[in-house]
Amino acid sequence: MNATATQGLRHLPLDGLHRSLGARMGPFAGWDMPLHYGDGVIAEHEQTRSAASLFDVSHMGQVILRPHHGMERLRAAMEGLTPADLCGLPEGRQRYALLTDDAGGILDDLMITARPDHLFLVVNAATRNADIAHLSDALPGADIEEITDRALFALQGPQSAAALSALLPGIEAMRFMDAASFRWHDCEIWVSRSGYTGEDGFEISVPLAAAESLALALLSQPGVKPAGLAARDSLRLEAGLCLYGQDIDRSTSPVEAALEWSIGRSRRAGGPRHGGFPGADRILRQLEIGPRRRRVGLRPEGRQPMRAGTPVLAEAGPIGRVTSGGFGPTLGAPIAMAYVDIAFASPGTRLTGEVRGKTLPATVCSLPFVPPSFKR
Repeated sequence: MNATATQGLRHLPLDGLHRSLGARMGPFAGWDMPLHYGDGVIAEHEQTRSAASLFDVSHMGQVILRPHHGMERLRAAMEGLTPADLCGLPEGRQRYALLTDDAGGILDDLMITARPDHLFLVVNAATRNADIAHLSDALPGADIEEITDRALFALQGPQSAAALSALLPGIEAMRFMDAASFRWHDCEIWVSRSGYTGEDGFEISVPLAAAESLALALLSQPGVKPAGLAARDSLRLEAGLCLYGQDIDRSTSPVEAALEWSIGRSRRAGGPRHGGFPGADRILRQLEIGPRRRRVGLRPEGRQPMRAGTPVLAEAGPIGRVTSGGFGPTLGAPIAMAYVDIAFASPGTRLTGEVRGKTLPATVCSLPFVPPSFKR
């Protein structure tokens, strides 16, 4: 990529390491990111499914919310911004959550960890500034601190626990969505057993001073190789996971996006803390009677992928649009996610996609395409 194309992009703290490892770089959300390394995207995808891959996700925002008047009040205030159950989130556990707006749209999706004296958030790179401004306006009873002196890695795959436990003994006892702190070379390492690939794995926040040493130590473990953004995208697509700004945004509600599992039972109609979040009337109404459209999986016939933006058609005409699509290496076939009118959202429904003036048959299917391998 030429200098003009990369002008103005932010660089990861380990930019030099990625280049020394042979990364092909490219822009994403204002950052110059490793897209893939020498073995290529499919090899990195298969490496993550069979062994372990190290992804640098330091472009994501790390934010701490510290209360002025106690954690209970902070949790309750944060619940006022999301349908997630945060008052019931145990210490040392992490939860996927959605920030919603007054119309029931999605401002961002994020991870929230409950710690004894603060909440730790990981937000999307493209929305970090807007999220921090939103939190600052909505939470006057908290100090909002963006963490800028830490890198963030995702170690993903069935051999990730063995690799990480060689450096941080004790992590193997963690369950999916557990979060804990460990010591490594006099540094505090924040670890959660989570990730965005559908595989077992860990997200690791490390001080910048130790980031390269930790990355090299992990890459020296048996079965661990570096992987880039392209494999991360194909993995999350197979896992049926949303990319903010592509599959979800302010025009989509949690129910339309098939993310109602992130709405806590206590926040639903009849729950002890029902409603009280932006867009609650619309979102709870959709839970009751259903939405007009729905995010679904599509399995196109043949080998031609249906990329984002592909119109989805029924006999009567257009009924939706693909938001993410590509080739699923684990399945050896093209896959896609799309929003379609609710009448056409049932698995088994036959539809078509319009690709370069041609119609390609596709079948609606349940998500995810590949079952997750989390440690419950």
